[in-house]
Amino acid sequence: MAELDVRQREAEAVGRRAVVGALIFDERGRLFVHRRGPDRRFLPDCWDIVGGHVEPGETLLQALARETSEETGWTLRDARLVHVEDWESEGPTGPDRRREFDFIVTVDGDLSRPTLERPKQVAFRFITRGEIALLDENRRADDGFVRRIAELAFTERDRGSEP
Repeated sequence: MAELDVRQREAEAVGRRAVVGALIFDERGRLFVHRRGPDRRFLPDCWDIVGGHVEPGETLLQALARETSEETGWTLRDARLVHVEDWESEGPTGPDRRREFDFIVTVDGDLSRPTLERPKQVAFRFITRGEIALLDENRRADDGFVRRIAELAFTERDRGSEP
């Protein structure tokens, strides 16, 4: 996946920290989301997708596999990049500039029994497109980032294109 390596290097070259997101659907076409713990600095008590920062020396796919395993206990089998977006948040020493790479993924494991990374994640569920408003819960009115990613994931899934 040389193209992914190039895109990761481009993000780093412009001062953006690479992060990955895993969009995981079950056999009924529902999207996995988990609730972040109330003590998290970033997005406390909000619903989110699986993902996180790319560690030094990791590729995007290695980070995706690690985050998937850490946050769910599932093993990444396949991944297809569906979205890239730059965003910023307020970090402890100033703005954190990120470039997020989101993938529709397939995983191995019991989807009915994820192993949450407690206390970072405190609950989970699978949502349908009709339940997507859940992702707005406990968020600022101007923060629709995760909802937009989820909407895109459902659109990509509905096109019939899986990893």
